[in-house]
Parts: sequence; C-alpha cells; structure tokens
Amino acid sequence: MRQRIATAAMVGLGIIASCSDGGVGDGAARQGPVAPAFDALGSSGNGEFGNRHVSILDDCDPSDPNWAPTGGCQLRNGDVTAAEFNVFLSSPHSASVVGHPAWRNQPSYLKIEEGSDVRVTNDGGRLHTFTEVAQFGGGRVPPLNMGLTPAPECLLSGGAIDPTQVFPGGRLRLEDLAEGNHRFQCCIHPWMRALIKVQADAHGGH
Repeated sequence: MRQRIATAAMVGLGIIASCSDGGVGDGAARQGPVAPAFDALGSSGNGEFGNRHVSILDDCDPSDPNWAPTGGCQLRNGDVTAAEFNVFLSSPHSASVVGHPAWRNQPSYLKIEEGSDVRVTNDGGRLHTFTEVAQFGGGRVPPLNMGLTPAPECLLSGGAIDPTQVFPGGRLRLEDLAEGNHRFQCCIHPWMRALIKVQADAHGGH
C-alpha cells in the first residue's frame, strides 16, 4: 500500500505531534506560520460501496486561546473548547480513553474495489494522522492514550516525521490497497478509526 501526500493550501506548516505535560488539548504542537482557516466539511458516504473519500473531522473552537499551546485551531466556526475536549476524554464507565465524538473519520467504514484510490482530507482544524495499523490501539500522545497499548505503527523514533500526518486543509491519497480489510487510525487521537474494505474487482475474474 502506498500513501502519497498531496500538496494543499497549507504547505510549509510545521505542525508536529507532541506530548505536552500541560494536559490541555490533543498534543499537536505548532511550529511555523499559521495556516489559513477552513470550515468543517462532512462526507456523504456511509460505507456504501463506491465512496472513495474519507473526511477527517473535529470541531475545535478557534476563539478558545487554550488550543494555542498545542497547535491552535484552524476552523472558522468550531464550537468545542479545549476544556470540553478534555472532559470527553474519559468516562466512569470505561477504563480506556473515550474521546470527543466530534473528533472522527467520516465515514468510519467504506468499501471499494481493488485498484481504486481513496482520498483522505483533513476538514477539521487540528493536526491528525491517517495511519494504517495491523490492529487498532493507542497513539503516541500519553494524555490521550489512557488504557490503550500504542499501536506499533504510531511510534516514531529519532525525530522522524510521520508521513501519514494530515494538516488542516491537507490531504492524503491511498493507492494500491490490497484486497481485504485495512485498519486506519489517528495516532494522536486513537479513538478516530476507520475500516476500508477492499473487494476484488468485479471485472477481474476473481
């Protein structure tokens, strides 16, 4: 499977995931110029066969200064403060991180034919990743990882840059996905998951 990062309006933005001790926000630290603002856009797909677009979404409130230490918020009309985001991280009914429902992949399940590409766009205001993992697990930001064992694919070493990170307004294109189930998650917000089911080409004689 090959993932190609397409050029987007915010090229040059130097946002990277961090493990801030402050505990506020989602662990995305900003370096470099501020990206232009983007509206949150949904995807009409609901897993139906043929949809080839996944929209990465969040709803951060750009007027809340508490997002600034961990990367800011590039949405125009978001409504979730950093305080609200933190409240939804946990629940007395769960030993693992729960996460705010506005931080999600839409759709979280889709089916495509083998040989088809999938376009992934970050229509939220925060940095996310769309990382293929063998099994769903935790990410690499400890405050957002409670109760989960990190997926090995999310762990970086030696200051490596994650090629699956998607900045606000950015995009990835997934190519050459083999037949079968492919699991993807955000390595910053590990409750953001998606399953892409690749089926044999109906005209390929499989």
